[in-house]
Amino acid sequence: MDFKDKIVLITGASSGIGRAASVLFAKEGANIILVARSKEKLEEVTEELKKFNVSSLVCECDVSDKSQVKKMCEIVLEKYKSIDILVNNAGFAIYGSVSNLTIEEIESQMETNYFGMIYCIKNFLPSMIKKKSGHIVNVASVAGSFGLPGIASYCGSKFAMLGFSEGLKHELKETGIGVTVVSPIMVRTNFFDHKSFEKMPKYSPTSLSAETVAKAILRAAKSPRLEIIVPSVVRIAVWIKSTFPYLINPILGSAFKKQLSNQEQN
Repeated sequence: MDFKDKIVLITGASSGIGRAASVLFAKEGANIILVARSKEKLEEVTEELKKFNVSSLVCECDVSDKSQVKKMCEIVLEKYKSIDILVNNAGFAIYGSVSNLTIEEIESQMETNYFGMIYCIKNFLPSMIKKKSGHIVNVASVAGSFGLPGIASYCGSKFAMLGFSEGLKHELKETGIGVTVVSPIMVRTNFFDHKSFEKMPKYSPTSLSAETVAKAILRAAKSPRLEIIVPSVVRIAVWIKSTFPYLINPILGSAFKKQLSNQEQN
């Protein structure tokens, strides 16, 4: 797909992966709809996009609130009639054991990471179906394939995202609309700014830049595949875990449980 003059909507566009993806799409000539909770930060991104001579629209919206998403959708469709690419990128995690997290903390992750995606898809899908074209890119995580201690609720939201995307992709076969999930490993963004991560090492030596994942999002927007794992070599680990869970699960579980226990004791 040539992205020139395409209409691309990106949630979580104010920073990190979303901001990087906005820049790359704009560089390709796409018109960008920037969605996030902070209007001030979105306007900073808009300033950055001006050098590419594309149009942009700032939409202050908390995707976990379905009424806000509906209003945002109405504003977008009034201006553009439809969108070509929907990038569901907004998401966050709260670190801690299930026994220590509150129900509200667990719900909040599912509301943004999973239901936020669903609200956006449900609002924009009808116009995409009518146009018989478009692509939905859902930014998940390798945590959507590995259930890990300390981020069980986050993993649950990403497992749900992957399962929903797979089912939706089957439903949309032959409609002209594609669905692709981008699943990166740890990324160097403000994802770890939440206070629950303050006693943990921020990044591993293998962590990715936001730009690396943004490039994968652009590939995903024109890919027939269900899932793109970043980096691709990690697909081997996912395959091994799925094929030999009795070997891999005890190793991963033990390593992450030790880290969780150390954090909760400090």
